[in-house]
Amino acid sequence: MRKKISIEGMSCSHCVNHVTNALSEIDGVKNVNVNLEDKYAMVDTENNDLDDAMKFAVEEAGYEVVGIEEI
Repeated sequence: MRKKISIEGMSCSHCVNHVTNALSEIDGVKNVNVNLEDKYAMVDTENNDLDDAMKFAVEEAGYEVVGIEEI
């Protein structure tokens, strides 16, 4: 399952690292790719029930999730 998470508040490579690390720590997340320029993260997951956990992780890292869509 692939999800695209639209994220506001990222401004540098440190932000990319924070988001990548936060999402990577979630059980069931297999791969994370964060695009700073277009303000999103592509996440490969083992199941479809991780939206709330992913949103919480990104927001706990200090960024705003503006949407999550299945790709």
